Amino acid sequence: MHDHAPLDWMHGVDLSALDDAHLHQAKRCLLDLLGVAAGATRTPLADKATRFVTSQHGGDRPLLFTAGQASPTGVALHGAWLIDALDAHDGQVLTKGHAGVALLPGLLALPEVADLSGRDFLALLAYGYEIATRAGIALHATSPDYHTSGAWNALGVAAVAARLRGADVETLHHALGIAEFYGPRSQMMRCIDHPTMLKDGSGWGAMTGISAALLAEDGFTGAPALTVTAPDVATLWQDLGERWYLHEQYFKAYPVCRWAQPAVEAVLSLPAEQRVPAAIARIEIVTFHEGKRLHVTHPTTTEQAQYSLPWSVACALGRGTVDVAGVSDELDAPDLKALASRVEIHEDDTFNARFPAERWARARLHLQSGEVIESADVEARGNHDCPLSDAEVIAKYRALAEPVLGERAARLLEVVMSLETRPASDLLALLGAPTFFTQ
Repeated sequence: MHDHAPLDWMHGVDLSALDDAHLHQAKRCLLDLLGVAAGATRTPLADKATRFVTSQHGGDRPLLFTAGQASPTGVALHGAWLIDALDAHDGQVLTKGHAGVALLPGLLALPEVADLSGRDFLALLAYGYEIATRAGIALHATSPDYHTSGAWNALGVAAVAARLRGADVETLHHALGIAEFYGPRSQMMRCIDHPTMLKDGSGWGAMTGISAALLAEDGFTGAPALTVTAPDVATLWQDLGERWYLHEQYFKAYPVCRWAQPAVEAVLSLPAEQRVPAAIARIEIVTFHEGKRLHVTHPTTTEQAQYSLPWSVACALGRGTVDVAGVSDELDAPDLKALASRVEIHEDDTFNARFPAERWARARLHLQSGEVIESADVEARGNHDCPLSDAEVIAKYRALAEPVLGERAARLLEVVMSLETRPASDLLALLGAPTFFTQ
């Protein structure tokens, strides 16, 4: 079924040759994902995910930061659902979505992971980012519908699972074809307009990827993976091994949709003494069309809050940041509700033309005095050309993980940041259920 160079690269690339820069970026991604997963154990979705996979996907694989066990498909589904429950994980602008949210749970799902060195674990994670991101760009280039990340991160999970289990190149191609065919081609903007626990489809993507690899291994056949092998996407794969999309992932400073973050940055870029909430009569945000679609003013669920530009701006003005408490515990806060009611969103043709490669916003604060304060045009921090520093990634991890993991958070940080020198089992030993929660 195959005669395509990308498949040969996926099957044969020497992952042991990845340099320190790749391993370091993989560690940043891993740490960020683990922090988000820990923080997300406090969401309403987390308990529902656990109940479902332990009852419907029975098995003996441990769940991420959660009591209970499930099959590999259940572990993948649960882990990606969990990370996706808190919209703070990494992403990539051209995919308009997220790879790591499915890749890490997919890796953790399989028993073979326990035999890996830490270096090989990081290398497989890096490999997965490469395949998932390119598949995402290819799918957006060839499909007229705006689909969720699960539609394409499933291919990255399938490739990682096939590689981990030693599949030959033919089996790999069947796995990719199964993952592409069964991947959730769900409509993203429906969940933007009506935010719910469906989120970005990545739970189903991770589950589909693991399923696809295991099915292909058993001789289940799949149609060719067009996002990998079709002639009209060949240019997206021709620089495999030269351009690494691992280094083009963004890290979020705040646990809300990436499209709201330029507006948050625009507000926070104004001098603190000029953005006193009591002095603000009206808040005007100028951004791109998709950002304007994040319209819920007074969210009643964390999903609505994470997909709300007015609420994100209200948190930035009222609390000086957007954090987990702001999108989960403070949804009834009268001062935040009042600020959110004052937000008006307008779209700008120039900003629209720059999407998705760039996401911009500007803020105008109309004060009670009649004065208007306007920000510059800004992008969200965290893109590869304006990255979060290691210190910022670590601080974000600590803020998310320490309230859930307690003292274990520091040990996990130490293990992740030295993982290339130790066995993967050192990491796996720290990923069990928390022993306590502090609210």
